[in-house]
Amino acid sequence: MLIRKSHLKIIQNYIGVFVACTVIACWFTSLFFLLRWNFEWTNPLVYIMIFIQMHLYTGLFITAHDAMHGTISSNKQLNNFLGYLSVFLYAGFFYNKLYNKHHSHHNHVHTEEDPDFAPHGFWRWYLSFMMNYVTIIQLVIMAIAFNVLKIWVDEKNLLLFWVLPSLLSTFQLFYFGTYLPHKGEHDNEHHASTLSKNHFFAFITCYFFGYHLEHHQKPGMPWWQLYKTK
Repeated sequence: MLIRKSHLKIIQNYIGVFVACTVIACWFTSLFFLLRWNFEWTNPLVYIMIFIQMHLYTGLFITAHDAMHGTISSNKQLNNFLGYLSVFLYAGFFYNKLYNKHHSHHNHVHTEEDPDFAPHGFWRWYLSFMMNYVTIIQLVIMAIAFNVLKIWVDEKNLLLFWVLPSLLSTFQLFYFGTYLPHKGEHDNEHHASTLSKNHFFAFITCYFFGYHLEHHQKPGMPWWQLYKTK
């Protein structure tokens, strides 16, 4: 039994790294071709690709989130490297800062010490949420990256497929991963609600993080296994 458990842990390690690398590779490959695309504004595929790229951006952040819970790999250096990489590619964030804030959220959920919580409506809460995470250094990094990329990439492609999807992703992450599960009062210690069982909807909305109560109950479970809690 001990051998089987150790084998399962090794397999899960490999799967976790594979899933993380797949998400990063899909984001990069899609972005690479979109930035080179000589598109027409009348092509409906343009707008579909914006939302696909938004979903891939969300995947980057969810990958970093898994790293914060140590679920990508038991190899701490590899786990943290993939976390650093994912969150920096997402929007120039610094992993250590997000790590501390995220664990403050889990340890002090729905209190004044919870950096993700604000007793407001959607827009005020969203702005408070963003102000808690966005930094001047991050904005400088993104501004430099934008202007460097403009040397090789058409500005409209950058705005449409690099800037816009990342901004839309913040709404996706906030609405399905923070606002919807934590708004109002709840009768559980995690002050969280959960989506009804619908794995397809849960995946396309926020990589199963609509199953948010289950995530708080089992924070050591990676996103690609959260559906098993239903």
